[in-house]
Amino acid sequence: MNAFKRYKWTWVLLAVCVIAAIYLVYNSLGFGKEKFPIVREVAAYSMENVDGKTITSEDTKGKVKLMYFYFTSCPDVCPITTLVLSQIQEDLKKEGLFGKEVSFVSISFDPETDTKEKIKEFGDRFYADYSGWYFLRGDQEETRKLMQESFKIPLLGNNSTNFTHGNSIALVDRDNNIRKTYNAADPSEVKTEDIVKDIKALIKE
Repeated sequence: MNAFKRYKWTWVLLAVCVIAAIYLVYNSLGFGKEKFPIVREVAAYSMENVDGKTITSEDTKGKVKLMYFYFTSCPDVCPITTLVLSQIQEDLKKEGLFGKEVSFVSISFDPETDTKEKIKEFGDRFYADYSGWYFLRGDQEETRKLMQESFKIPLLGNNSTNFTHGNSIALVDRDNNIRKTYNAADPSEVKTEDIVKDIKALIKE
């Protein structure tokens, strides 16, 4: 007892240091914090897949998703971004996550030009694994509404000769909530390893 009284302030200081250390570790590891805040819910949709089947937003519920809007006649950003998705696909397949825990949803906003056959040809160019990668087409105006209202991606023009569009990838959780977006026009935001890391973190939520 005398020893405790003698070193009381030493013990108090030590206890404070231990509590501070625990707090710093707790926060640095992200405990108690939501790493990816909910941005907004993706509106319900129903579209035709590349295999002719109808896919709805409910069909991919329960899986973490990367969602992207494109058109196959795009001369620049769409093929480059789809290549990035293809590389992410391969990394996820190596870890046994693709198709099981994670799906990709690529939606064409040019359904008049982008037939199932043309979309399939486009997907094949990037070695798309259709067991977990949906290539969808639907009503153009409904797609535009989904793109602009749920994903806040601008789209101007109405056909493949005059489209001007934003270029971003959305990270969507199991409940169809957007949790993060990546500016695909900025190479520093679409590093494969970083996106895979984000996907794996969201899977663990």
